[in-house]
Amino acid sequence: MNEANWAGNVTYRASTIQRPESVDALQRCVAGASRIRALGSRHSFNDLADADELVSLERLDLPMTIDRDAMSVTVSAGTSYGSLAGTLVREGLALHAMASLPHISIAGAIATATHGSGDACGNLATAVSGLEMVTGDGDLVRVRRGDPDFPGMVVGLGALGIITRVTLDVEPEYRMHQQVFVDLAWDVLFDRFDQVTASADSVSLFTDYGDTINQVWLKSRVTAGEVPVLRQDVFGAPAATRPMHPVRDFPADSVTGQLGVPGLWSERLPHFRLDATPSVGAELQSEYLVGREDAVAALQAIRGLSEIIRPHLLVSEIRTIAADDLWLSTAYGRDSVGIHFTWKPDEVGVRSILPSIESALAPFGPRPHWGKLFVAQASDLAPRYERLEDFRGLAQRLDPGGRFRNTYLERAIGIGPVY
Repeated sequence: MNEANWAGNVTYRASTIQRPESVDALQRCVAGASRIRALGSRHSFNDLADADELVSLERLDLPMTIDRDAMSVTVSAGTSYGSLAGTLVREGLALHAMASLPHISIAGAIATATHGSGDACGNLATAVSGLEMVTGDGDLVRVRRGDPDFPGMVVGLGALGIITRVTLDVEPEYRMHQQVFVDLAWDVLFDRFDQVTASADSVSLFTDYGDTINQVWLKSRVTAGEVPVLRQDVFGAPAATRPMHPVRDFPADSVTGQLGVPGLWSERLPHFRLDATPSVGAELQSEYLVGREDAVAALQAIRGLSEIIRPHLLVSEIRTIAADDLWLSTAYGRDSVGIHFTWKPDEVGVRSILPSIESALAPFGPRPHWGKLFVAQASDLAPRYERLEDFRGLAQRLDPGGRFRNTYLERAIGIGPVY
């Protein structure tokens, strides 16, 4: 089959991909498999989704339903955020957040606690109010916010079952504007970190760990009829006079609208347009989340490694994420700061420096993004997730035969195979 992930650095070992067209057919796929995993938009940079058998939900045509009383939408798990956003816009509705890329699938994003940006903004999984899932015995299970197992099931890493439907909170449609500022001084960021990240609803800092923070992206909501007042600078960093790509010297034709021009939430929250190549294209990614109180010290530690990081780096993004109560969320129990790395496509070189990065961040209890490159093992990560043992018990209960287990789960969270 030789099917690969989005980055091309992982080739899946499965000989076929099942593409069921109904939930009943999916249940039969699961019940008949020895080891099986769901394959979403293939945006994981590690072997999280790998298994002897793979199943894609791309043909699982489940109706999208909107409940205006509950202010929620229920959607097929394999739907992309961009596709969902298009439907919500037509209905005058919106999501609270989106990731940088609108191309990724809903189920994959929530299962790995993928996030947007904002001091008061929880990751994408925090919008989930309900799940429907095929568990290890082929049973169809539904769970809603408030149920005892719910906080353990949302960020599930595919270890609990294959999600078929997701119910998400929605809100009335809103508009935003986006401005970019260049060359923020490091000492200003370190002295005024909280003020910088509070300067818009969504703030992204892009840097290559050189002399300055290369770019500051500010995304702010605009009330109906408001003409936004454009800023000339932010903490001494002047406003960009042309659209900017996060990676220095890359053309900006793939990015969402900048220069303070208001647009729909769906056209401003992501960094990249749905109809364009996301990010750079040929790249690898890693990300580590630390407690907000440790952000400055953690960034100083990373800057101390700039000589080994910069030869492999395309760009690094720094964002804030609000705390939540989802057991395996990277923001569980603490307001967090994500330090994201977009790497050049040299996996051997990148993996050679990850131990140094993780060692430098170790005093701050870093939680790596589950779907990206990291070298930490279950023994390293267990102390950073106080509900991990509860999650392992949940996995044993929902998948007693170990159908969804793989080498990734054994390595990352200590759920070994069942024979």
